Amino acid sequence: MRKKVFLGIDTSNYTTSCAVADLNGQIIENYKILLPVKHGENGLRQSDAVFAHIKNFEIIASNIREKHADYDIIAVGCSAYPRDCENSYMPCFLVGKAFSQMLGAIYNIDTYYFSHQMGHVQAAIYSSGVCVNDDFIAFHVSGGTTEILHVSLNEEIYTIEQIGGSIDLHAGQAIDRMGVKMGMKFPCGREMEARALENKKMLPSSKICVNGLDCNISGLENIANKLFEETKDIPLVSDFIFDFLSKTLIKLTANLRKKYKDKKIVFAGGVMSNSIIQNRLNENFEDVYFAKPEFSTDNASGIAILTMKRHFGRR
Repeated sequence: MRKKVFLGIDTSNYTTSCAVADLNGQIIENYKILLPVKHGENGLRQSDAVFAHIKNFEIIASNIREKHADYDIIAVGCSAYPRDCENSYMPCFLVGKAFSQMLGAIYNIDTYYFSHQMGHVQAAIYSSGVCVNDDFIAFHVSGGTTEILHVSLNEEIYTIEQIGGSIDLHAGQAIDRMGVKMGMKFPCGREMEARALENKKMLPSSKICVNGLDCNISGLENIANKLFEETKDIPLVSDFIFDFLSKTLIKLTANLRKKYKDKKIVFAGGVMSNSIIQNRLNENFEDVYFAKPEFSTDNASGIAILTMKRHFGRR
């Protein structure tokens, strides 16, 4: 008997992703293919990302067809835009949207649209094991976003309101720009974390910039760049970057606790897969939850679960 499933698709500026969820919202497949970035470059132009996604879908579609012919897809969902706000748009998401619309038309199944950001939040809820029966707070910290979100529940889906975050550079941008400068391959998070864990030297002092629920991160790039020029010490600079980001997130979380005392806090996005940052936050706070690493970086699992929820009218 063919297994009824929901298909989720995500086409970010980093990764082509496809995930399959069963009728209970459990992820049974999670495919991810990183977009190719030339050594020394910081990401891709949108036109190149679109072309890479189109080529990657041939591989993903082949995997699904050959290995899982017993699946009966009853609805498909995609990340059609980056964030849950007006005029949120990136061309790379049109690839997943077009592919989803085609599947919906061919198989005469419902097609649902979500934000890439909401997919991250749902993936964090799913993989962290947190139980959310009320409004909660989510950090979305990645290469393209560093935001604090107030997430409300309704009958079918979550509603997102941004209440804070970085007003200049995103955390992932600081990591990737400095990582590429130090010779790492984009995206640089995992390699930089490994190098940071090698550091045995005392870190220089740093002054973070946090005002309420807003922060500035652009100064980190300038300070880290100067530190690297002076020392050429990759482990030291890498450790300094994560220390600065940890302090920033700790201060933001402390300020959050003053205003939203009883709200659970969920951390989503690729930067939050970093063990150094996670450990620092866990040392300082209770009731904070993190996605597992494979669900922190860009993936379609959250979109697949949201598709199931929307199809059945669940929240």
